[in-house]
Parts: sequence; C-alpha cells; structure tokens
Amino acid sequence: MSAAETSERIYDLLVIGGGVNGTGIARDACGRGASVLLVEQDDLASYTSSSSTKLIHGGLRYLEYYEFRLVREALMERERLLTMAPHIMWPLRFVLPHSKLVRPAWMLKAGLFLYDHLASNMTLPKSIGVDFRKHSSGRALKPEYTKGFIYSDGWVQDSRLVVLNAMDAAERGADVRVRTRLTAAQRVNGQWVATLEDRITGQTQTVRAKAMVNAAGPWVARLLADTLKIPNSKSVRLVKGSHIIVPRVYEGPQAYIFQNPDKRIVFAIPYEQKFTLIGTTDIPWKDEPGKVGIAPDEVTYLCESVNRYLNVQVRESDVVWSYAGLRPLYDDASANASAVTRDYVLDLDTQDGAPLLSIFGGKITTYRKLAEHALEKLAPVLPVVGGQSWTASEVLPGGDIGEGGFDGALARLRRVAPWLPEELAWRLMRNYGSRTYEIIGQANSMDDMGELLGGDLSTREVDYLMAREWARTAEDVLWRRSKLGLHLNDAEKARVETYVQKKAV
Repeated sequence: MSAAETSERIYDLLVIGGGVNGTGIARDACGRGASVLLVEQDDLASYTSSSSTKLIHGGLRYLEYYEFRLVREALMERERLLTMAPHIMWPLRFVLPHSKLVRPAWMLKAGLFLYDHLASNMTLPKSIGVDFRKHSSGRALKPEYTKGFIYSDGWVQDSRLVVLNAMDAAERGADVRVRTRLTAAQRVNGQWVATLEDRITGQTQTVRAKAMVNAAGPWVARLLADTLKIPNSKSVRLVKGSHIIVPRVYEGPQAYIFQNPDKRIVFAIPYEQKFTLIGTTDIPWKDEPGKVGIAPDEVTYLCESVNRYLNVQVRESDVVWSYAGLRPLYDDASANASAVTRDYVLDLDTQDGAPLLSIFGGKITTYRKLAEHALEKLAPVLPVVGGQSWTASEVLPGGDIGEGGFDGALARLRRVAPWLPEELAWRLMRNYGSRTYEIIGQANSMDDMGELLGGDLSTREVDYLMAREWARTAEDVLWRRSKLGLHLNDAEKARVETYVQKKAV
C-alpha cells in the first residue's frame, strides 16, 4: 500500500455509505450549498438498498403495530417520489384476497380506510372491495377466495433510485467515491480527520471534514464501535429479507399481497415483463453484516405462501434468480422480527465540536424525508446545511420526461429515434428517462450504438454507465444499473464482463 496522501480541502460533510440514505443526504446537503464527500466501500446500493421488495409504500401492515406517524409520512412521501422520478417509479394496484384463516374482513376494511385517509396529498385511486368471481384479478386466484380488496401503492427500481440521488449530488458538486472505505477517523481541533482506502488500488488518503454522517446501514453500529471507537447505546437489529424470481405466473399489471397463517404477508409482483417477483421473508440475522443469500427453507416458505392463493403453483425448481439483503432496523427490543419498527432514529454526537450523525433504521419510501430530518438535526452545529428544504419539488436526473408521463416521453423518443427497436426504446426510457438522449447522442442507427454485448445492451450504453453512473463491473451493469442479468445467457454475460474489465483499465 502506498503512503497516504493528504487532501488540502476541508469538506463540510463526509458521508459514509452509498445506500439510499447516504446518497439522499448527500444530494440534499449539496443543494443547500455544502461541500460533500460521499464514500461507499463497494458499489452504490450494493447491499440493503438493492435488496428491497422495490415498493414505494406506506406499509399497510405497520398500522397493525400502531406506527401511524411512520405510515402517514411514508404515504405523503409516496406521492412526492412518484413525481420526482416517473421513469423509475410508477403506481401499482395491489390485490388483497381475504382469508378466513387470518385477519377478519372488517379489520382489513378499517385498515385500508385509514391507509386511504392518513395522507392529505393522496392522488392515487382509493381502495375498493371486490368480488373475485366477477373481477378480472380473481382469475389468478383459487376459487375459494371470493372476496377481497384492491388498493394503491407504488413501485421503484430501488438501486437506480440510489444512483440517481448520487448523480444529482455529483452534479451539484459532491465528490462521490465508490469502492472506497473509511479505515480510521478521529476528531482533531474540532474537525474530522479521516483515512480513506481505495479498494481497487490500495492507495490511502487523509481527508478533513467539519461533520460526518454515518449512513453505513448494516455496519452503522460496527463503524461506531470498531472504526470510530465511540460508545453508543443505540443499535440495529439485522433482519434478512429474501426474494425469488420465477417465470410470470399470472396475467395483468396488478400485484398481489397475500396473508399467511403466521400473520406475515408476501407480495407477488409483475417483474421485468416476463417474470414474477415473490417476497419477502423476515429472518433475524445474528452473524456479521455483508452479502447474504436465500436459504432453502425461505424458498419453500415463499412458494407455499403464494401457492396457498394462486391457481398456478410455484415450485422451487421454477426459481430463476433470488436475492437477499439485510435490513438494519432500529432495535426497539421487539420479540418478533416482523414487529420491529421500520421507523428511523437519528443520533447526533457533538463532543469535541466535530459533529457525527448516525442513522439507525429507515426505509426506501422515507429516505428523502429522513435526509431532511438529518440536515435539520445537523444545522445548529453545521450552519451551511441550514438552508431551505428543496428536494420535495425537484426531479431526479432523467425525471423531467415532459407532458403525457412515461407514455408521452416514450412516444417522443420513438419519433426522434425511430431506428431504436421498440423494446429497447421502452427499456431505455424506463431506466434513464430524459437521460436516454445522452446515451444515444448523435447515433442514427443501431450500428452507431456500438457492439451489442448481449440482447440489446450496446457498448454505448455500458460506456454511459461507467462514465456517468460509477459502474465498474459487469455485476454493477447487469444487476444494479439494470436487471439485464435476467435476460442474458452466460456467454453474453461473459462478453459484458470482458468489455467492462478492458474499459476499466
């Protein structure tokens, strides 16, 4: 390892963690005029923020645990987020069959009434009761499920949401460094002096910052105890959530929410046009944080959960992909993992004049509000972030898609670039929104897009991901910047890997 370099620059804020909370805080702070350095030990959204059920939702089941404030905030944020990035987020209708084995119908109806009315800014269609013998959504269900409800929530490409926040932060002046780890930090003369390690080159650098945010997700407590040597009474409870992807098991754009006898719920959601996403589990995790995978009994549980309701039965052998992640929930001492609060706690340590804000818990839907609250907490000791909140009304990169929403934007793209295959035009607009035009540039044909590495993935698109979105590996390209890994064969994936490795040199 080379000798450490020292940066002469003093940042206002050093953010540790490139998940949705860290990038959201970095974006908000830059928009208020702060100088920000964000570091992530792996790729953006490598862990929790790419392993969600990918919902922008209030959390209907949290009402059962009296989390009214959290649900209300989440419902209000759902409305805001759907307008901030309409290319990667969109409304969904959720079908909730009533099962006599679980909650009574009156309880579901009362919960949905609250869900519809807790937020004053709700624009999505409200819930309705349905007879599945007459409603099209009933065709996918076993005949014993005759009654139920349909309500609204939203969908998000979670890892792309993280990338877009990082992009906006960078475009507003943030220094964003992936595969960069904080190895040490201490307070010196009222500032943080931090040592960073580039995990690719092994080089280290010392930087200074007036304040630091610990948004390390599953590592938040470890960062405090092991790296910063700061005692803290708060902790996180790690809960593993796993999902499976199977070939599409029902027709239609609707999602389903199924109640299990153990009172947990499992979603079945249309995914990547050809598939159905099924999840999630709630498994307490006692080992060290890091990459996790689905266990065989979790696959069985998820299959049994949907098979209880669906006509088309899902087998373990149908699973084409699975993913799992650790949710760092604030430890409120609940005995049941499913009952642990999904709310967040912000802990500010100001000893020796160098502020440290640690983020415990949180969920994707409330990330923007969490960032606002984080800066409000920091403002008395870091006045540069005390400016007006602004993120509620500003779109994320690519979100300025114009009149007519997604369909209007897609129609305009088809007129401007009629040579794009229809499926590719749709995918580009869904992933990049108005930034699609930056990718196609002056191209006038598919030949101008460069070599096709697999499916419709061109070298021009990969170049964009590496230059503008911090992609460094084929995994970054195929599984976090997109889900093309589901659609390419092994030879095509290998071509992407070879191209990215050569380009990265």
